[in-house]
Amino acid sequence: MLRHACLLAILPLLLSACAGSPSYDRYGADGTLTPQRVAIRPQLAEGKQVLWGGVILKTVNLQDRTQLEVLAYPLDSGERPRIDDVPLGRFILEQDGYLEPANYANQRQITVVGSVSGTTPGKVGDADYNFPVVTAKQHTLWPKYQEYDRSNIHFGIGVGSGGSWGGGVGVGF
Repeated sequence: MLRHACLLAILPLLLSACAGSPSYDRYGADGTLTPQRVAIRPQLAEGKQVLWGGVILKTVNLQDRTQLEVLAYPLDSGERPRIDDVPLGRFILEQDGYLEPANYANQRQITVVGSVSGTTPGKVGDADYNFPVVTAKQHTLWPKYQEYDRSNIHFGIGVGSGGSWGGGVGVGF
């Protein structure tokens, strides 16, 4: 009985250690806009809210803000970029303040909610490219896949009889 009481006391702590997907303020986000569409017709998107994500290609710190060049991908149900899917174009994410380039490094995945503030001309290799610019309201830098996929902590709840738990609920690691 004491074991059951101890388990019930620590179960909320164990479950709170499970990190879920971040929550985004999607209010007003236009799901029909993609970086490709905005690059072609920027006047239709300026000021609109978007929820985009992708892979960071470059990080540039300016005096008062940081710009990230991002290769966009569709998002999964947890709003993480699906990098095995077809890219949706490129965009520039602007975030006020300084972001550490070692953290916001090439190939890191990011998701952002923000407003389209226009476009800026640039290059992809030798080709001219019209980059949509998104001013970030909120962003998530996702863990590297090695960190994300190789977790050694696993939670499970089982119901059974006998054993050292004496029947009831067990939590496995």
